[in-house]
Amino acid sequence: MTEVIIAGIGLTQVGEHWEISLRDLAFAAIHDALVDSGGLKPQACFVGNMLAPNLSKQAHLGVLIADFSGFSGIEATTIEAAGASGGAALRQGYLAVASGMVDTALVIGVEKFTDKVGAGVEEALSTTSDSDFEAVQGITPTAQAALLMKRYIHEYQVPPDGFAAFPITAHANGVGNPYAMFRKAITLETYVKAEMVSEPMNMFDIAPNADGAAAVILTRRDLLPRGFNHSLVKISGSASSTDTLALHDRKDMLRFDTASLSAERALNQAGVRSEEIHFFEYHDTFSIYAALSLEAVGFAAKGQGWKFAADGEIAKNGRIPCATMGGMKARGFAGGAAGIYQTVEAVIQLRGQAGVHQIPDARCGLIQSLGGPASTAVSHILQISDG
Repeated sequence: MTEVIIAGIGLTQVGEHWEISLRDLAFAAIHDALVDSGGLKPQACFVGNMLAPNLSKQAHLGVLIADFSGFSGIEATTIEAAGASGGAALRQGYLAVASGMVDTALVIGVEKFTDKVGAGVEEALSTTSDSDFEAVQGITPTAQAALLMKRYIHEYQVPPDGFAAFPITAHANGVGNPYAMFRKAITLETYVKAEMVSEPMNMFDIAPNADGAAAVILTRRDLLPRGFNHSLVKISGSASSTDTLALHDRKDMLRFDTASLSAERALNQAGVRSEEIHFFEYHDTFSIYAALSLEAVGFAAKGQGWKFAADGEIAKNGRIPCATMGGMKARGFAGGAAGIYQTVEAVIQLRGQAGVHQIPDARCGLIQSLGGPASTAVSHILQISDG
């Protein structure tokens, strides 16, 4: 297949953008990505969004955003896969360019949580689970993750502060990231004293829902504009897989099998071993998801994801740096845009533009987006292109 280059990146600060509309938020990221690409014009637009029909009362985002961005007439569609929507949109853009059917594709992830407040947000988030057997019982994604974490603690005798390394690392990495919602480090003492939200998860075990938009421009090497001076970053592996929607239908709820499968497929496509990955942008909407993702991909043994983090292996100088610019915990969880934020941050790392958060000699990164408790998993391998 054709080599797919990420030619342009753009993003907005994650936060509570009460005064900015969904379309304006998207356009801000698109504008910056187009400029960064040297002015490439897309023939197709893939929009990753999770909850706009519920939160913003707006469907048909492909047309809305293409029209508002001045691209009327191009192919444009919305991709929804819960929290993996951004990753799924990236995959569609990748497939379009890699197949040769599209020369240049725009992939944009956007979400506006502040278009609704209060219980309506949790109600909307619950639509990503099994409506007939989970949401109807009143269980929310947060409560479901708390049950998973409680079971994990019981199975593997995790101490009360066993998950602290995940938010501590994320918040340390958020410092200095101008696009992060929270840019202040936290200590173990801060974590231990934090307010409980859904036992055993406290407020630092849960990524904050927030508004944001991030965009990338995908194209072929031969279409890059003259004078393009960025290090070339390619998507060398892309894979998506699914598990049961309802968590209770799984043989082992503490195994993210689809996260394992999608990562394995992406690595095989790229011809890369897990030992060659220099950093991992995991889907840390909840601390338990981060631990299970490390285990699923094979960086940690089963039941040892928390210990792997506690031993400092996810820190900048650890075995596999994770959430290198704050992850979803410090940057904020921007719903359908989350996977594109991961992509942009990985490109920044690979271009050597991450400043104080730069991973030395980073040449290969793994990003993974999850929909629900890994009901959907989309994995991508990003690498410096030497061709």
